[in-house]
Amino acid sequence: MNDSLATPIPAGFVELPIRSGFMGPNGPLYGRRDGDHVVLGFRVESRHCNPRDVCHGGMLMLFADMQLPLAARAQADLNDDFFPTINLTTDFLAPAPLGAWVQGRADVVKVTRNMVFAQGVIEADGVLVCRVNGIFKRGGPVELPGLFDLRKLFGRGASAS
Repeated sequence: MNDSLATPIPAGFVELPIRSGFMGPNGPLYGRRDGDHVVLGFRVESRHCNPRDVCHGGMLMLFADMQLPLAARAQADLNDDFFPTINLTTDFLAPAPLGAWVQGRADVVKVTRNMVFAQGVIEADGVLVCRVNGIFKRGGPVELPGLFDLRKLFGRGASAS
């Protein structure tokens, strides 16, 4: 059962077409352009929760693992399609309760020839729940099932909306 249908997704967010791999059964994720940033979000469903009805830390880390590379693709205008995770650090600051709208915003710290360094924050209904940092290997353009073109969904550059 998809219990996220009871509360609508905030205006401006579109569903990311990720249907395969580990993200497929754990989604959907939604995104929207905000200047040169891509803001990612999801609604906390019971399947994302621990026994206390708050979002499991593993789901928040999965979300961060998607959020940071997408920020890199958008902000640094990278052509890489795949960013294997080298390091992902998450500081859990508060719970994200069942039914909450979770959204994250990230910034690229540095891009090298082989790696991307990014940081971000995750909020649940406006309350800061996580601070995240990640290092990702640049994987270059690849053909992967379920891959989507970020530029087609959100446009390109700071003026896109």
